[in-house]
Amino acid sequence: MPTLMTISLAANILILVPIVVLMAMKSWVIDDAWGPFTAARGILFSIYLAILVASIVLVIIPIPAFIAALLLVQVIYKITTPFTVGRLQNPIIISNLVVAALHSVTLVSIFRLYGDQFMPIR
Repeated sequence: MPTLMTISLAANILILVPIVVLMAMKSWVIDDAWGPFTAARGILFSIYLAILVASIVLVIIPIPAFIAALLLVQVIYKITTPFTVGRLQNPIIISNLVVAALHSVTLVSIFRLYGDQFMPIR
């Protein structure tokens, strides 16, 4: 697997393992960062868990099209977050934008290496 794909998936795993574990434990650290538990935070926990599981599976079974799809969805949600939240001054939003930059570079690399293999379904 090319290096940038490995780095992006590893970043997902390294960032999400502690977050998912702390969310599962209902840690006060998560309350401080994301506010008290709500249904919306439970949904966010599920999304983070799905990204974590997908990242682990894709390290084991690297399929470039699947990696590109995962990273593309992450880039979109991370870039739109400052607009949906209404502010940029939040450490989670700032770190999301840094990860989006990494994943964007990885996506460019994937499409340069494998783009001719991606075809729309007809």
